[in-house]
Amino acid sequence: MLQEALNEISRGTAEIIDIERIEKLLKAYFDDGKTYNVKCGFDPTAPDLHLGHTVLLQKLATFQKYGARIQFLIGSFTATIGDPTGKSATRKVLTQEDIVKNIASYTSQAFKILDESKTDIVYNNEWLDDLGAAGMLQLASNLTVARMLERDDFSKRYASQTPIAVSEFMYPLLQGYDSVHLLSDVEIGGTDQKFNLLMGRQLQKSYEVKKQQAVLMMPILEGLDGVQKMSKSLGNYIGVTDAPNDMFGKVLSISDDLMWRYFELLSSKSLEEIAEIKAGVLDGSLHPKKVKEGLALEITERFHTPEAAQIAKVEFDKVHAKSQIPTDIPEFSCDGEIWIAKALVDCNIEPSTSQARRDIKQGGVKINQEKVSDEKLQLSTGEYLLQVGKRKFAKLKVS
Repeated sequence: MLQEALNEISRGTAEIIDIERIEKLLKAYFDDGKTYNVKCGFDPTAPDLHLGHTVLLQKLATFQKYGARIQFLIGSFTATIGDPTGKSATRKVLTQEDIVKNIASYTSQAFKILDESKTDIVYNNEWLDDLGAAGMLQLASNLTVARMLERDDFSKRYASQTPIAVSEFMYPLLQGYDSVHLLSDVEIGGTDQKFNLLMGRQLQKSYEVKKQQAVLMMPILEGLDGVQKMSKSLGNYIGVTDAPNDMFGKVLSISDDLMWRYFELLSSKSLEEIAEIKAGVLDGSLHPKKVKEGLALEITERFHTPEAAQIAKVEFDKVHAKSQIPTDIPEFSCDGEIWIAKALVDCNIEPSTSQARRDIKQGGVKINQEKVSDEKLQLSTGEYLLQVGKRKFAKLKVS
C-alpha cells in the first residue's frame, strides 16, 4: 500500500525534493492514521481556471486519498503584489473587489476535484497583514539581492534595464513565510515556481519550525496544440467552466500522443488502469478514438454531470460523425449590414476580428454550410447559419 501511494504521488511529477520525508509522512498515516499538511497556493488573478490549473488540484486530491489535509492557500495578500515568476514586467495590482470575486470562483471550481471535508481554505492576509514593519524587515534579512537576481526572470529584466519593483522581491519571501505560519509538511506547485517553493524550506529552517517541507513540482500542461503551454491568451485551452459540448469536443481534438499526457496528469484512473488501456491500444483491441472518448467523458463528467457528458457525446457524434447541425444553436440579431468578422465576434464564436480573418483565410469559416473566402464580406438583411471549425455554431438574423 505504501509503495502504491508513492507511485501515485510521484506520477507525472517533474521533480520531488525530499521524497524521503513524503515516505515518512505516508508511513505514519498507514501505521498510525496520522494526517499531514499539504500546501498549495493560488493567487486569484482571474475568475476562471483551465485544465492546466487542475493538474495541481488532481495531485492534491491524490494526497487527500493518502491521508493529507490540504491547505488551499488563497494569496489574498500576495495577489496585491503579483507573482513576478516568468514575467517580463511588473504585474498589474489587483483591486480588493477583483480578489474577492475571483476567490469565490476559484473555490467553487476547485471543489469539483477536491474533497471539501479534507480541505482548509486559508487566506494569507490573515497573518501577513499583522507581520508589520519589523516582521517584514526580519523576513527580508533572509535573502540577499544577489541571490534574488539568480532567478532567470529577474536577471533578464535587470540586464535589459526593465524595472523591477522592490515589492516583487518580497513575493517569494512572503510565499515562504506562509509555510512557516501553516507548518506545511509538503508544498506543491509548477516547475516555474521552484525558487518560491524552496523558499518555504529555507524559511522554515530560519524560523526554527523544526521541520522542512518537502517540495513536489508538476510540469506545465500542454494546450490543445500539444506544443505550447495551455493558455487562454493562446486560445489552446479547455476551461473548467466551458460548456459540456465544448469541453467534450476539445478533449477529442487533441492528438493521440497528447492523449496519454492528459491521462497521466488529469485522469483519476490508476496507473495500472492506464497501463491496461495503453496495452489495449498497442495490441489493437482498443481504438484510440474510443479511448479518447472515455477520457473526454471522464473530464466532462467531473466538471458537469454524467448526463451532460452523455448528451455532449451524442451531439458530437451527430455533428461530426454524421455531418449534421447541432440541435441547440445560440441565436443573435443585429440591425443593419455587418462585416463578417465582426458578426463572428458578436456571436461569440471568434475571440477577435483578427482571428476571424485568419480562420476565413484558412477555410475554417462557413455560412449556411458553405465555406467563406472573402474576409471583407458584408452580411445584408437575412438569416445566416455561421460556423467556425467543426464545433462552433451560431444563428444570426440581420434586420
